[in-house]
Amino acid sequence: MAIQEGDKLPAATMFMMQDGKPGPVTTSELFDGKKTVVFALPGAYTPTCSQAHLPGYVVNADAIKAKGVDSIVCISVNDAFVMDSWGADKNAEEILMVGDGNGEFTAAIGLEMDGSGFGMGTRSQRYAMIVDDGTVTKLAVEDPGQFEVSKAESMLEAL
Repeated sequence: MAIQEGDKLPAATMFMMQDGKPGPVTTSELFDGKKTVVFALPGAYTPTCSQAHLPGYVVNADAIKAKGVDSIVCISVNDAFVMDSWGADKNAEEILMVGDGNGEFTAAIGLEMDGSGFGMGTRSQRYAMIVDDGTVTKLAVEDPGQFEVSKAESMLEAL
């Protein structure tokens, strides 16, 4: 069953680039004691993700943080190297680019999708959420092939 509003995020470890190499980052480190906007997507460098989803958060990062958000986290079932490179390519300095390379966090919250028809294997559904001290206060999961409820402007309105 997928995570719901009001649920606490499960403990999981993902990876980010730290000092030039992938380093672990826990959900506790990312979310405890903070207000966070999280968005997740099927894959770095894929069309909607690269042309609209990540760029929307880059453009709106200051406005989102002005609403009392401590950090913005982008999660994808990609490795930390890919996430870091993609973030650099898209000028995402204000966004924590987190790789859920094994899909463990994505599976733990029940938001995985089967991308094997596109040669992508198991990936994350496209979604966004507001997390307050580790608890999901807003969850917006896209229907397959859609891009409306998880975009930065929608999260900005929800804040």
